[in-house]
Amino acid sequence: MFDKTAIIYPGAEIDESTEIGPFCVIKDRVKIGRNNKIASHVVIEGNTEIGDGNKIFQFASIGSVPQDLKYKGEDTKLIIGNNNIIREYVTMNPGTVTGNEVTTIGSDNLFMMHVHVAHDCIIGNKNILANNATLAGHIEIQDYVILGGLCAVHQFVRIGESALIAGGSMVVQDIPPYLVASGDRAKIYGINRIGLERRGFPKEDIEKIKNAYKILYRSKVTAKVAVDRINEELGKTDKIEKFTTFIVKSKRGITR
Repeated sequence: MFDKTAIIYPGAEIDESTEIGPFCVIKDRVKIGRNNKIASHVVIEGNTEIGDGNKIFQFASIGSVPQDLKYKGEDTKLIIGNNNIIREYVTMNPGTVTGNEVTTIGSDNLFMMHVHVAHDCIIGNKNILANNATLAGHIEIQDYVILGGLCAVHQFVRIGESALIAGGSMVVQDIPPYLVASGDRAKIYGINRIGLERRGFPKEDIEKIKNAYKILYRSKVTAKVAVDRINEELGKTDKIEKFTTFIVKSKRGITR
């Protein structure tokens, strides 16, 4: 159902099962899948693809040009998956030619009010970004991450699976999986035990993650030496391997 006051450009492709509310503007080249609910006064533009079952609340701005002075109107893209909740005043920008040329949003995420997702970000699945969380360009957020309100994340930072970032934190280096970070500038304070328990991690896996954290952060050795010790002492289980691989691939360096 499309409200009669909505402005839908002829080049937009929208499944008939999707609801478009009053005074929305859906521009050319936008593709929207099945069973989405788009409230009033939402603007969706650019080369934007939206999957199925998303809920987009009033005054969100989706697909507007990147806030990057190097952007000169190139044909870049924004892709949004399924079953995301995008609350009021959220802004999401497409990629740039200096990055991936695409901003990618996975599925089952919650973006609370005033969240900003900048160009070339890669957002996984089942993440929660609380009110006023702000992502600069080229950021990667894996799965099951919680980003507290009023957080800001520096460009090119990566945040690993099941990490928890406390409200008001300023994140300038990578946050490895499973850990808790807080502060300006953010520091690591331990493992996200409650989050791991809620995900159903077995106790033995949580204990190994705790030991890996201790080796990396309390043994006063370099990250490379810590990774070697973790692999030697704890074995290469899938969860430990995610932890060590993340560290090895870090380009900005990990938060200490």
